[in-house]
Amino acid sequence: MGKADFLSPKAISNRIKSKGLQKLRWYCQMCQKQCRDENGFKCHCMSESHQRQLLLASENPMKFMDYFSDEFKRDFLELLRRRFGTKRVHNNIVYNEYISHREHVHMNSTQWETLTDFTKWLGREGLCKVDETPKGWYIQYIDRDPETIRRQEEEARKKKQELDDEERSAKFIEEQVRRGRDGKETDEDPVYTELKRENEEEKVAFNLSAPVACSSKSGSALSASALKASSSSSSVKRKDAPSSSNSKTEKKKKSALEEIIEMEERKRQHSPAVRTDYWLQPNIVVKVVTKRLGEKYHKKKAVVTEVRDKYAAVVKMIDSGDKLKLDQNHLETVIPAPGKQVLILNGPYRDTEAVLEGIDEKKFSAKLTLDSGHQKGERVDVAYEDFSKLA
Repeated sequence: MGKADFLSPKAISNRIKSKGLQKLRWYCQMCQKQCRDENGFKCHCMSESHQRQLLLASENPMKFMDYFSDEFKRDFLELLRRRFGTKRVHNNIVYNEYISHREHVHMNSTQWETLTDFTKWLGREGLCKVDETPKGWYIQYIDRDPETIRRQEEEARKKKQELDDEERSAKFIEEQVRRGRDGKETDEDPVYTELKRENEEEKVAFNLSAPVACSSKSGSALSASALKASSSSSSVKRKDAPSSSNSKTEKKKKSALEEIIEMEERKRQHSPAVRTDYWLQPNIVVKVVTKRLGEKYHKKKAVVTEVRDKYAAVVKMIDSGDKLKLDQNHLETVIPAPGKQVLILNGPYRDTEAVLEGIDEKKFSAKLTLDSGHQKGERVDVAYEDFSKLA
């Protein structure tokens, strides 16, 4: 009987049946052939090609099992990484999605008998985080990509630097509070007296050149002497004039509040504490990194024409000229060739134009020469994500 024509109803029916998944019991992993029924599987087992494959497998069965096990592990982990990332997910959900592919490697041809055994093996090898719950086994992929590890280390380093700055500020404030408590007399509470003038014609004079410690005994004496010594205030001022001038020349001891303010000003000027969580600026070149818009715009460059609400921008694609409205999370900065103009987008030199001199790959930063502002001509180090090419 001849083979059915390609457009005959029987041939079309056969192709429709072959598209879907068939029963696992009628699948031959060695020959990678799926049979539709028991009779077809029996005929395949008696075929010459199947017998040759069995002879090859019988010579070194462990070699074939290791090969199928590696294929199954690689495809399973690739699906877990691309589909679920580092999210915690039930192992059966991943497995069902894996076996939906018609050309997948079946588990009965690997070294693992059940999905639970394979899940436990992933946990022992350190490829995934696994945990058992009443609902079953859950797995979480461990991303060991060098780029991902480098990004995580960079984020951890920045967080550690911010924590160190906060800890130093907290320790400094505690030290100032402790010094203030040590220098303050807390044995007796001060007693404040009412200020009374004995003679209405006399003037009240206060000497504020030196700090005076008020106590319960000295407070009343100070108020009385201040009222009674008005007639001799001019002579006292003349006598105290040289001493007051000398005290002015001496450096005054700063209070705790002044030292804190000064430290914050220094940190604001010389540290990356002036960073903001938005960086978009008009007339800079950016790159589209989101895949939601399709391959047409992915990894393509554009020019920011308008910034909206600090975190969104209207960009014009350089290749096609299309205009899109995107969030800053869907964009990244562009590093031009050395000698090109750039704009600093974040940090202490924000909104300053500069010239790219070189790139330091180890520190993930670049050498820039400031081209505007009061610090024009100064060379600074700026991180990759803090500057972008000017349009």
